Amino acid sequence: MGADPRRDPDEALSPADRYAAFRSRREHPVLAEFVDLQAFGLDDFQLRACREVEDGRGVLVAAPTGSGKTIVGEFAVHLALSQGRKAFYTTPIKALSNQKYADLVRRYGPERVGLLTGDRTINGEAPVVVMTTEVLRNMLYAGSRTLAGLGFVVMDEVHYLADRARGAVWEEVIIHLPESVAVISLSATVSNAEEFGDWLATVRGEVTTIVEERRPVPLYQHVMVGRKLVDLFADSDDYDPGFPREGAQVNPELVRIARDDWASTRIRDRRSPRGQKGGQRGGQGGGHGRDRGRNVGNGRRVWVPSRPAVVDRLDRADLLPAIVFVFSRAGCDAAVKQCLDGNLWLNSPEEREEAIAYVEAQCASIPRDDKVVLGYHDFLEGLARGVAAHHAGLLPAFKEIVEQLFLRGLCKVVFATETLALGINMPARSVVIERLSKWNGETHADITPGEYTQLTGRAGRRGIDVEGHGIVLWQQGLDPKRLAGLASTRTYPLNSSFRPSYNMAVNLVHQLGRHTAREVLESSFAQFQADRAVVGLSRQLRKAENALEGYAEAAQCHLGDFMEYAAMRRKLSDVESRQVKARRHDRRNDVITSLMALRPGDIIDVPAGKFAGIAVVVDPGNTRRGEEPRPMVLTLDRQARRLNLMDFPTPVEAFARLRVPKGFEARNPQDRRDLASALRSRTKGVAPPPRPFQTEDRRTTPAAKDEIDRLRAQLRAHPCHACPDREDHARWAERHFKLHRDAQTLARRIEQRTNTIARQFDRVCEVLTDLGYLEETSEPEEGVGAEAGPRTVVTPRGARLMRLYSDLDLVAAEALREGLWDDLAPSELAAVLSTLAYEARRPEDANAPRLPGGRVQPAIEDTVALWRELEMLEREHKLDFLREPDPGFAWAAYRWAEGDELDDVLRVIDLPAGDFVRWMKQLLDLLGQVANAAGESPVRRTAREAVTLLRRGIVDYDAEA
Repeated sequence: MGADPRRDPDEALSPADRYAAFRSRREHPVLAEFVDLQAFGLDDFQLRACREVEDGRGVLVAAPTGSGKTIVGEFAVHLALSQGRKAFYTTPIKALSNQKYADLVRRYGPERVGLLTGDRTINGEAPVVVMTTEVLRNMLYAGSRTLAGLGFVVMDEVHYLADRARGAVWEEVIIHLPESVAVISLSATVSNAEEFGDWLATVRGEVTTIVEERRPVPLYQHVMVGRKLVDLFADSDDYDPGFPREGAQVNPELVRIARDDWASTRIRDRRSPRGQKGGQRGGQGGGHGRDRGRNVGNGRRVWVPSRPAVVDRLDRADLLPAIVFVFSRAGCDAAVKQCLDGNLWLNSPEEREEAIAYVEAQCASIPRDDKVVLGYHDFLEGLARGVAAHHAGLLPAFKEIVEQLFLRGLCKVVFATETLALGINMPARSVVIERLSKWNGETHADITPGEYTQLTGRAGRRGIDVEGHGIVLWQQGLDPKRLAGLASTRTYPLNSSFRPSYNMAVNLVHQLGRHTAREVLESSFAQFQADRAVVGLSRQLRKAENALEGYAEAAQCHLGDFMEYAAMRRKLSDVESRQVKARRHDRRNDVITSLMALRPGDIIDVPAGKFAGIAVVVDPGNTRRGEEPRPMVLTLDRQARRLNLMDFPTPVEAFARLRVPKGFEARNPQDRRDLASALRSRTKGVAPPPRPFQTEDRRTTPAAKDEIDRLRAQLRAHPCHACPDREDHARWAERHFKLHRDAQTLARRIEQRTNTIARQFDRVCEVLTDLGYLEETSEPEEGVGAEAGPRTVVTPRGARLMRLYSDLDLVAAEALREGLWDDLAPSELAAVLSTLAYEARRPEDANAPRLPGGRVQPAIEDTVALWRELEMLEREHKLDFLREPDPGFAWAAYRWAEGDELDDVLRVIDLPAGDFVRWMKQLLDLLGQVANAAGESPVRRTAREAVTLLRRGIVDYDAEA
């Protein structure tokens, strides 16, 4: 904890300590002034970091969530203002930028602080500007005049550079900022902070790394078993459970509960009690009524409390305010409804009136009809009682209201997804985690120690709480020792996700020239980590080479060259294996041919997989050239799924047909129900053809048979074939071959890691040269020797690409060049461009999207065809940057631009309001980029008109919120 602000900081100090404090104030006067402005004293790591900043050095501060590392960034802002210089404060997300902007305005006034987030511009030329990192990256590439006089850049949540989608932006900024700018990097605690600090020092000059691993507020860990809170760690004289270390002893009581729970699953009748459909899952049932439990060994019961019961238990234990992480948007909304249905009240009458007044004031400009669509009244009722949800599907303005009321103490419980843990200032007294697994976009995976630390790090409000509490709800199969490992592992590695994009390449070549740009990219953190890894790989390769000599010696045979004999055996094995693979390949081709022959309405018998059995083909899935067919089928039990080759070990053929309605939508439950009913009627009494017995075809080609016979004859003729120790020698020879193969793999990895980023940059430049965005001249590059080769310049076509920052930047640039969008109306252009901005959260969300009529569908088809051509070009150059355009938002974009009501749009696309606004913001951003890049093309005016059409109602309101 920090020092008590009511006490004289020099009180009770020895004369030597008082002299040291006096000297520190004299040497760091701005810091002394800044400390006097704080509500409480600074911790040692904060003071050390601030001194480094005032001494003119950059810093990397790696500290736990809630430890107050942002104070170092705020000091950099204070120092910049005192020196008459500019400071930029960058964040990874707009919500955090908005929050930090409000904090700095309260301290320094609105005239000295600005905000730039892409869709909001406030006082952009102020001495202090808060912005998202992408905005600063774009400024650097554009050579913005706003950069003049810049002295400090704070990079909050800098560990975000590990993010796959957006992490490269952080490295771009760090590399390209002028040398005169001091970078203050603020990170969560990572295990390789020193490595990251070393890289920062390499590219930025003097940078001091300061690591703080101890939280300012102790965090006690518990498991809620029924309504009882059981400590996770055992208390002992030599151990403080508020600061768990790795290997800390688990509470024996919790181990006993887990053992009894496991034992009960071994002896309990697996059949569910009459009238129930399986056991109740924690927090998934209704919000009121009697909690159900399940039997546990020794006759005891572990109750699985409802969400209102969990909140009530926290309230009774004085552990509110709390954040409950649910990992599901629908689960968060359901939790609030359960609390309302359970008649849960957490606010006093006075707090209720204050909360209602605040919400109504913030939402006064939202039209009444839109409030109904947005579920405003339930939202208001929940906050009036002190309960709310917080997730990406919530309207951004609603999320900001929740955050503010939580900070004011008027919202006592927030049910949230993990996105809340991304830097938003919402500390709580306790944090509850419902489950230790979450959906990662592909599957349900266990949360990592880093994620656990980030989530529970919200517990314990500095300066308010004496201690924080992290609570995990008991669930069947929970392993206390594994949970203890999550809770006591404080760090996780920070790995770069950097790679050069097409937009980055043209900007770098334009600014620096290709040769210099290549050298700059080699200074990335990604290459820094790769080079360090090469040292360890080289050591492994040397050990492998030494071991190879020993294996070869052990395989020696007195009758002849056994390694020669072993090579013949291996060659024979390889030939036989190739034949088996060839037969499998032939069978695979037969399967693909049978699938390519399918048509909509064909009734087939799916041979294998989760959806084996009778099904009707809805979409043959044969549209992509060169890719495996993936038919979408509807099964008898109304399951609509897209299958793959794993479901077809043998060829398949239609044995009947059924008409599929033209307007059939796989996501529509009624459509699925009707078609499944027709399928049952059509196949009643019709037997599918017998499935072919799956067996390995033993046929071998004559040429292969001759080669196998020849190799076997050579083996029998070799002297070593008669050795009595032949198989013993063979084992050593096999180890030699395996290790030799591993050594070759190591050598390839070393070669691949050396200059990895530069080689990838070369491939990107080759694609851009093929397309005419870059061009080689006969002149040498300025400031570079002749050995660097001819000078590469950005063509006028490439200048257009410099203004496009989308994931599908090259697709947009090529579409503009070919004039694919020239004849579109504003609403049509919005629909087509949405395919480049939108990306479905789950693959199944992209099935059979609804599309507008007119010119939209042909334009989307042309855009997708263009993407396919570019994807093939990428493959030729060993790149994989461009994802397929996603038409899932096209109908919504078109109808919104055409003026449809919010209710009509949301009801059809099945998107939460927050997602709708978020994708509209992405689309508006892309439309602005396209307008800037379109030049004299008619698309420029059309894109600007589309922006005007889209920026209305809830989208426009939220931009002002």
